[in-house]
Amino acid sequence: MKALRTTLLIGFTVLGMAAAQAQDKAPAAGHHGMPDRAQMQAKMGDMFAKRQARLHDLLKLTAQQESAWATYQAAIKPAAGDQAWPERGAAAKLTAPERMSKMIEHHKQHQAKMEAHLAALNTFYGQLSAEQKAVFDDHTMGGAHGGHPMQRRARGAAGEHHADSAK
Repeated sequence: MKALRTTLLIGFTVLGMAAAQAQDKAPAAGHHGMPDRAQMQAKMGDMFAKRQARLHDLLKLTAQQESAWATYQAAIKPAAGDQAWPERGAAAKLTAPERMSKMIEHHKQHQAKMEAHLAALNTFYGQLSAEQKAVFDDHTMGGAHGGHPMQRRARGAAGEHHADSAK
């Protein structure tokens, strides 16, 4: 009897430790296992910083161009909580015209930010040499090596992208 009790105790201890370890390894998640807004913003911020650092390295900027780069980066850096939509429950409490009004306001703010981004882009782009402009065009949104990640996946990660660079 004592052996059975000891075996059960050891078994439950092992199960408890395994469950605790699995819980520690599980990523923190929001609703339905999806990352919450703060986690997604942190991940997107990290990806943005990596893309910008890679572009900076590829451009091989001169000392005179560094200040223009810094100004450009300050103008395009995503703000924390930028473009946040209201929570689903809060939006559901609004009437249809109120939701549409919020959506229009949101789009107006987005367009104003895009126009400011374009002004900063034009200023920075004017500082680049022809070779740097070609690199910039190729590695930013819509270029052969830039664009939206989902568009690259649709082409095939090892497809056109790598075939073009092998030529």
